[in-house]
Amino acid sequence: MLDTHARKYVQPIIHHSAKRLLRAGLTANQVTVLAFIIGSSSGLFVYFGQPFWALAVLWLSGYLDAVDGTMARLTKPSGFGTVLDITFDRVVEISVIVGLAFAFPDARLALLLLSVSIILSMTIFLTVGAVSEKQGVKTFYYQAGLAERTEGFILFSLMILLTDHLILITYLFFAIELFTAMQRLREAKTILK
Repeated sequence: MLDTHARKYVQPIIHHSAKRLLRAGLTANQVTVLAFIIGSSSGLFVYFGQPFWALAVLWLSGYLDAVDGTMARLTKPSGFGTVLDITFDRVVEISVIVGLAFAFPDARLALLLLSVSIILSMTIFLTVGAVSEKQGVKTFYYQAGLAERTEGFILFSLMILLTDHLILITYLFFAIELFTAMQRLREAKTILK
């Protein structure tokens, strides 16, 4: 929801960063890989009890993830870049979930269910993007929903910071992801008639 509706407010900053990185000689795919390396360390910081660093690398990777897409649109977007971007985004999320699961074994069931809901929501999202004739700014149709990447980062941040309430927050995240999956499925039925 925030990615869809609030992006216009931060896009000038993202655009400026994208232009600076392009002038520095970096490609969109290189920034995607950089965001992946930085973001996937978040789970390690969670596991080793370093929540500040876990959040710092998570949000830096999220920012670079927004910048790489703008870089691609300023140059020449590629299908492979889209695959890298979406795949690496999921690995970053998985690293946080796995880090939390190892650090807080009592939360493993909730974290497993969260993983299932993310898989379900992303399956619908990617399938609709692949089969839809609708186009957007991105290289495929981007379905909005209650839980987009920014909401996920906010919820992951709460999970990392408020570990005394980890199970409750994880179940809340699970419910929001399921709701988003149903939103996307309902929209798919409408647009794919």
